[in-house]
Amino acid sequence: MPELVLPTERVHASFLAAMDELREEGRGGADDASMIGRDIRLYAARWGGPEGFAQYVAGVRADALDTTPRPPGHVPSTTWWWVDGDVYLGRLALRHALNQRLLEWGGHIGYDVRPSARRRGHATAMLRAALPYAAELGIDPVLVTCDHDNVASRRVIERCGGVFEDRRAEKLRYWVPTTSRRPSD
Repeated sequence: MPELVLPTERVHASFLAAMDELREEGRGGADDASMIGRDIRLYAARWGGPEGFAQYVAGVRADALDTTPRPPGHVPSTTWWWVDGDVYLGRLALRHALNQRLLEWGGHIGYDVRPSARRRGHATAMLRAALPYAAELGIDPVLVTCDHDNVASRRVIERCGGVFEDRRAEKLRYWVPTTSRRPSD
């Protein structure tokens, strides 16, 4: 049964295969502003070996700490990997706060599913599984965005209770409740 786990070295081989799939579909190029794109550009040359992968995992986990140095405009974020045993299926990052860029473009949550695992409900399950973590951080609701032409991602967000707010440039913006609310008595 797939589950959200903090990045772990035990899925190394499967992670590399997933990154190869993503590169085959064009991810990682200079114009790819996603988390996956950035990581492919910055770390792919190093994460093939056990030591380089361990450093990558440690760096991703450290990004959740307020004290971790990060580039200007980046906020602390917790990343989980969606795994089934030792099989890496995808990842989800929860940004702990919004800055102006994230408010307009990126939102609190970003996620990716490896191409060979798509259309099986993994993205919906990942997003649902992450909502309680957002609530623990005091974030309610979370902002989740997607490209205006990404019908699959729109459906994921809507299945998780996302309420459409607006479109800004190429991004659709949805607010997703992280806690269930009882109707007023």
